[in-house]
Amino acid sequence: MPYANPHYLVEPQWLAAHLDDPNLRIIDVSGCLTSKLENTARQRVYERGHIPGAIFLDVASAHGEFSDPGSALPWMWPSQPQFEALMARLGIGNDSRVILYASTQRQGIDNGPMWCTRAWWVMHHFGVDCAVLNGSWETWRAEGLPVSTVAAAHAPARFVAAPHWRRALADRHDVLAAIRMPKGSTCVVDALSERSFEGRERFTYGPRKGHISGAINLPMRDLVDLDTGVFVGADMMRERFERDGVLSSEKVITYCGGAIAATVDAFALALLGYTEVSVYDGSLFEWAADPALPMTDPSGAPRTGDDPLGP
Repeated sequence: MPYANPHYLVEPQWLAAHLDDPNLRIIDVSGCLTSKLENTARQRVYERGHIPGAIFLDVASAHGEFSDPGSALPWMWPSQPQFEALMARLGIGNDSRVILYASTQRQGIDNGPMWCTRAWWVMHHFGVDCAVLNGSWETWRAEGLPVSTVAAAHAPARFVAAPHWRRALADRHDVLAAIRMPKGSTCVVDALSERSFEGRERFTYGPRKGHISGAINLPMRDLVDLDTGVFVGADMMRERFERDGVLSSEKVITYCGGAIAATVDAFALALLGYTEVSVYDGSLFEWAADPALPMTDPSGAPRTGDDPLGP
């Protein structure tokens, strides 16, 4: 059985055949983070070679052009005016078709697929017609497809955001409400590794181990090959969500450390045609830092205040 929304992915050969389409915008969203959560991938990846016509967009910097620069938390959703101005500057209008790709295998490069899906999640819900390249920059090169070192640019455009973009987001109150609800109502999904979920390792920037109480674990690596950027097939993807009852839930909220890996799971659900899904924007950066919010440690005991499901 195919994906319900196969147009959210494009194959390298398709993109190679459409490089000259006038409404096409190709964007390299590679991430290579420093200890200060600043992205150096423009110099380390894009300037050394990219798909012809591609422009670089810094999705990975924690407080960069694709995130709220005024937030205390990293990678928070940009404001609508900020996003509209960014699209206009990049030459992306409401009639543009955007293809997102990233590097996966260079030394020091962060997982490319999650930057692609983060960019897709934000763009799609703001109303951009966008898709992810099914395969990384390295896949493109391995197939012998054209490479450029010329920085591309487009004339400024006008972009007006879609009005219902807030449905893509969940906050701490949404998550608290979800874990109080009966099973089958709203499923909370942790996209981090099994080791992180089970408390065998601490989320890099979090003071508490484990996971949000009541969440299930579906690591992003179960849905996409992190070395190649190729997503698993629709049948396997559906099976991985069904085994934990995700697809039988009325709604889904995904989370991770900073709402980046969580978008891999959310994007996969969109591929399968699941529409009632949102991403917890604060994720563990917010949740793990607040001892009043319920987490489950390696032994399975809630780690919180007097009320294990309290605000």
